Amino acid sequence: MIPTETIERLEALGIEYVRELSLKSYSSFRIGGIVELAVFPDTEERLIEALSLLRGAEIPYAVLGNGSNVLFSDGRLEGAIVFCKKMISLSVSDTRIDAACGVTLAALANEAAEHSLEGLAFARGIPGTVGGAVFMNAGAYGGSISDVLVESRAFDTERGVTLTLTEHSFGYRTSVYMQKKELICLGASFSLQRGERDAILERMRELAVSRREKQPLEYPSAGSYFKRPEGHFAGKLIEDCGLKGYAIGGAQVSEKHAGFLINRGDATADDVLRLEEYVKNEVLRRFGVALEREVRVIDTLGV
Repeated sequence: MIPTETIERLEALGIEYVRELSLKSYSSFRIGGIVELAVFPDTEERLIEALSLLRGAEIPYAVLGNGSNVLFSDGRLEGAIVFCKKMISLSVSDTRIDAACGVTLAALANEAAEHSLEGLAFARGIPGTVGGAVFMNAGAYGGSISDVLVESRAFDTERGVTLTLTEHSFGYRTSVYMQKKELICLGASFSLQRGERDAILERMRELAVSRREKQPLEYPSAGSYFKRPEGHFAGKLIEDCGLKGYAIGGAQVSEKHAGFLINRGDATADDVLRLEEYVKNEVLRRFGVALEREVRVIDTLGV
């Protein structure tokens, strides 16, 4: 139960919130139950105030951007989810871009292109935000956030800190933010190179065409569902098991790209998780390869 004092404090601070929010519209999977409280800060200062308030009241919470790499549970989540999608400040200085955690990667890549800065074309089609991309070291088409990041701004238990590139402990789909849950990304800075605007835009168009041709963008999903196993491609392993189109309930292995689990329109989180388990078991049985989920499942909130 969210204390009345917490709600009153959010109102006094001018921080937007919604009680008993349906999460389906806040997930690219279009799946999810209800969260007790959703909070929508629009500046770094308000995000820090909201986090401090939730922590002080010992309210369990999670911090998210676009909900593009998550699967919410079907039930009710006790606590709060802080959505940073309204934190969209963005600035360019020479070859450096500074972005708040809620800036979408599409907006970041477009801004870079408009200033003839190359290095972010790979990120144009990733449906996440800067905060989420730094959190998981997002990447595509041979590029990753760790290739261009200079530093990020974070909030730990009491104060703001700046993390240098090496302090991020970046790896394949991981970072220090995953390892230290108390760290919350507030924003990040990126260093790019001078390029030709038209060439950058053309590269982004080429990648967009490739995505439309190869990925099931017409269905709700969380993107590539599994991490790439060393020496293999998850989608190829799943396809070689004959699982393209295999469905459990409303969840289905995409017929276009077997690395995607899609929502055919009425999928539940339970459908997706049962399909995940079946796929993992089949791949392990046939090829001896253990698939690991890339998507973050949120079925409980932590303090």
